Amino acid sequence: MIRKDLRNVAIVAHVDHGKTTLVDEMLKQGGAFRENQVVEDRVMDNNDLERERGITILAKNTSAFYEGVKINIIDTPGHADFGGEVERVLKMVDGILLLVDSFEGCMPQTRFVLQKAMELGHKIIVVVNKIDRPDARLYEIEDEVLELLMDLNATEEQLDSPVVYCSGRAGTATYAPEVPGKDLRPLFDKILEHIDPPEGDENAPFQMMVSAIDYNDYVGRIAIGRVTRGTVKQGQEVMICDYHNPDTKYKGKIVNMYEINGLNRVPCETATVGDIICISGIENVTIGETLCDPEALEPLPFSKISQPTVQMTFSVNNSPFAGREGKFVTSRQIRDRLYKELLKDVSLKVEDTDSADSFLVSGRGEMHLSILIETMRREGYEFQVSTPHVLFKEIDGKKCEPIERVVIDVPEDCMGAVMEKMGYRKGELQQMTPQGSRMKMEFLVPSRGLFGYKNEFLTDTKGEGIMASVFECYEPMKGEIPTRSTGSLIAFETGTAVTYGLYNAQERGQLFIGAGTEVYEGMIVGQSPKGEDLVVNVCKKKQMTNTRAAGSDDALRLIPPKDMSLEQCIEFITEDELIEVTPETLRLRKRILDKSLRAKAAAKAK
Repeated sequence: MIRKDLRNVAIVAHVDHGKTTLVDEMLKQGGAFRENQVVEDRVMDNNDLERERGITILAKNTSAFYEGVKINIIDTPGHADFGGEVERVLKMVDGILLLVDSFEGCMPQTRFVLQKAMELGHKIIVVVNKIDRPDARLYEIEDEVLELLMDLNATEEQLDSPVVYCSGRAGTATYAPEVPGKDLRPLFDKILEHIDPPEGDENAPFQMMVSAIDYNDYVGRIAIGRVTRGTVKQGQEVMICDYHNPDTKYKGKIVNMYEINGLNRVPCETATVGDIICISGIENVTIGETLCDPEALEPLPFSKISQPTVQMTFSVNNSPFAGREGKFVTSRQIRDRLYKELLKDVSLKVEDTDSADSFLVSGRGEMHLSILIETMRREGYEFQVSTPHVLFKEIDGKKCEPIERVVIDVPEDCMGAVMEKMGYRKGELQQMTPQGSRMKMEFLVPSRGLFGYKNEFLTDTKGEGIMASVFECYEPMKGEIPTRSTGSLIAFETGTAVTYGLYNAQERGQLFIGAGTEVYEGMIVGQSPKGEDLVVNVCKKKQMTNTRAAGSDDALRLIPPKDMSLEQCIEFITEDELIEVTPETLRLRKRILDKSLRAKAAAKAK
């Protein structure tokens, strides 16, 4: 059976190349909304964090209709740290729309997602987006994509992939850039023409792999996947099995079944080959398991997800202010929440430690873990996190570390500063390409060399630089990489910061707190330009005297403190420092709060 009335496609691209905006227009022109319906921009990014940051974090399913054909569209994240989301959903589709920015061209994540799609043998449609940019390089971009395909050993069919020129914002597409587009019809036509319709035996025993998990407080866990064989009905009994764990076998019943129309889940009675459906009622189902007919147990192999490269320690908050702001503060609550995250995020790894209060959490990168921290914080959790570490591997008796492919696009006058910093961080220049007044450079850099570099990079390039990275491989250790050259300003005592104390402290460095902030001994209140830590008394009040001097009564002027985001905090802290995360506040602190105990520990370490 060939489903001529259905197509399954995923939209993949590097971050900020316009995937979600294009999906918006495809939905509008595919009849997903009423004519008078008010629709937000980037309607697929429905998570608060996604809307705030302007990036897609979770892969999402939607659908549009064109000339009687239902097109299931999966919008995928573009950031390398969420590559696990892309890897698992590619199993659900028959082809991809490879989106490439008309100026930036092929970036690290473009290469990563394209490689994954090619491994599965998917058909490709190249979509050159943002063609209305004044600095667009349309024909050069086409050549870059072709070079990338050849580099990844594409088949002849993949090398002949069609190219469509789009403006996601304007909602237009055309086959030739000199011919202006009117709507997205050329893109829809190309999807129907080039992407294979789903094929399979509708009368065979039912089989479906779970590619994603959603959760609802009312119905519990919802399994999302594509029917690869047979037909399934609501209320049907199924067996759940796992290809990689043959012992996993248990019965379940499909209580509710939904198909995706536009942005809505619509209840359906039956589903057949090629349909992407959502199933509720099976309590313990996880990603990678196969739902089968009880008479034909044939689990499907799950594509191996790339391993995590960065690790942080999550632990119970033990600061003097512990338990003031958080709703969930115990080790059991934190542990349960971390393990619950594993059900949805296949790229994450959680391990217990010797201490009941600490857990090792590994992910794809700093962004991946910071999103988890921010999500937990908003849910009311209170905990502490350590500085990130890379995960080393032993290969052929040598200690190896993860290497990232970094693409940097900067104005020409900032090139020298970037090259110098990359040299410090053991970066190896692979290629350099001038693009007008800018320079595009490609480096291979150890993952640990990129920790704490983002803010420096933005300073060095006056905020005009673009940097993107993706995991490349493991290579032998590259030697010592210098860490933060500045020290910390540490609070001397517990109390409330006052203007007089802060005024004296700001001469020593940049402050992170303002007047009226509660502090405790050992809490980090600022940054010292010197390489060593300084203890400052921000709670010190002015002594009252009966003598007056000229100018002593003038108002004390404080320099506005630096407001640190979570990512900046993660970049800032060193080995002996922690971030105290609560629903209301982010605090930086020393592991050992007492000054004399810290000095003893430092002397012992030497």
